[in-house]
Amino acid sequence: MSGPLEGLRVVELAGIGPGPMACMMLADMGADIIKVDRLTDPGLGIALPPKYQVLHRSRPSVAVDLKSPDGLRAVKRLVGEADVLIEGFRPGVTERMGLGPDDCFTINPKLIYGRMTGWGQDGPMATAAGHDMNYIALTGALHAIGPKGGAPVPPLNLVGDFGGGTLYLVVGVLAALLEVQKSGRGQVIDAAMVDGAASLMTTFFGLKAAGMWRDERGANLLDGGAHFYAVYETSDGKYVSIASIEAKFYTELLEKTGLASANLPSQMNPKNWPVIKEKLAAVFKTKTRDEWCALMEGTDICFAPVLTLEEAPEHPHMSARGAYVDVDGVIQPGPAPRFSRTPSGVQRPPSVPGADTEEGLIAWGFSSDEIADLRAKKAIG
Repeated sequence: MSGPLEGLRVVELAGIGPGPMACMMLADMGADIIKVDRLTDPGLGIALPPKYQVLHRSRPSVAVDLKSPDGLRAVKRLVGEADVLIEGFRPGVTERMGLGPDDCFTINPKLIYGRMTGWGQDGPMATAAGHDMNYIALTGALHAIGPKGGAPVPPLNLVGDFGGGTLYLVVGVLAALLEVQKSGRGQVIDAAMVDGAASLMTTFFGLKAAGMWRDERGANLLDGGAHFYAVYETSDGKYVSIASIEAKFYTELLEKTGLASANLPSQMNPKNWPVIKEKLAAVFKTKTRDEWCALMEGTDICFAPVLTLEEAPEHPHMSARGAYVDVDGVIQPGPAPRFSRTPSGVQRPPSVPGADTEEGLIAWGFSSDEIADLRAKKAIG
């Protein structure tokens, strides 16, 4: 293990999406995480060979039957050795298992108990099923994203699962770890995707209150409505992104596109945006994406080509920074953020669920005889 979280011990009750990504980030940063999988695949997520389930990298997987009294006791023993537990079940599920916060605090009063849900631990919708798009729909985020005159467009599952979920859970866990050093008492982190996604919309609620944001897609400063903050198609059917908000950047954009002498109307008046956008669209259709890159990349226009997943790792900037890594033949984003003295790293490829049961339990203090006994009782895989 290496990284700033070396020595931190985390029990992960396996789930899908934001919980695993949070654990991936903590593990990449050096935390010692043991992922507790079920004995049989419950059909969570997409049917995908384990090596491609990159959110499960950097930690071992042990298979435990949580319905078995012996299996439950084994996990409680892990809890007693842990600094953090992370779970992503619906509210009340771990309580019914016997692994709820009160159960765990009895074993380990200093435990940080991270709970990852969509709707939160309480409220009228708390126990309902849902996915990323449903959560961001409730916050105003989904309504704000999409083309003018068109339907809302799901921004992948970046805003709910990974922005509003993963990152807020990680921040909450790290903050609680700091606080426990003062109080000596653990606590529960209620990381709800609706809360995190709503928090991500803070700027836009401020703009709306100031009368500077309309509840209309494709009509605002940062939603593609402004001609200087938009995506344009090039002559080869590819795209470039322009974000020339500030006056000096906008001036350079006009110079590079040949529109500096076109007597265009005011940049910041929304009434002028459609007309100027039409002129820019026509200009960008005169060159290929690569020709525009040669002209604009590295300037202060605030420009970048719109790359595919295949192209992104090969871009000179991303390549120079080593932003993507090859793990067991799978190209994937590397750890982030970066640390000057205690660098993060991918500790190991994703495991087949349950493949590391013996290795993982031994590392957390179980003897070979205890493991053999648990296996004989079918409490572990």
